[in-house]
Amino acid sequence: MQTFVILLRGINVGGNNLLPMKSLVPLLTASGYQNISTYIQTGNIVLTSNSDTNPEHDIKALITEQFGFTPNTFVIQANKFSKSVANNPYQSFEGKFVHFYFCQQDIKLKMDNVDKWLSSTETYYVENNIFYLHAPEGIGRSKLVANIESCLGQPATGRNLNTVKKITTMIGGK
Repeated sequence: MQTFVILLRGINVGGNNLLPMKSLVPLLTASGYQNISTYIQTGNIVLTSNSDTNPEHDIKALITEQFGFTPNTFVIQANKFSKSVANNPYQSFEGKFVHFYFCQQDIKLKMDNVDKWLSSTETYYVENNIFYLHAPEGIGRSKLVANIESCLGQPATGRNLNTVKKITTMIGGK
């Protein structure tokens, strides 16, 4: 039995790509997934599977068929998710000011873009396919965050440290 963290990008935002988690859970159960937990409506799911196969394709197909759109879907093995939390260099900062951007592949930063949009108060760290950002003034007006995918060179989905900690408790972490 394998535990996965599923992060869906761009759902339930501004009335677009509506995907109620309460509607998704029974569909996932009917597809053979177990121990399904969700957190808030922004697409945070923890589930177990009898298969060691990455469930990304199945979940995308299910959402496309049932809800009529295909969100970017990031599937992370629970142990790798926990490792990303342990490797966070900004653990001592307030959770709403620390953000994780998860990517499908290892990140090769586009430094011209990073240099253009990084504010003097923001700091970042990259490890493999995760971009960690400390933004002490928040991300609402951050030019870096507004242009994050052009800096990362690939699609990403972001979660703040508070959400990451909640997901960690869902998978049985501290």
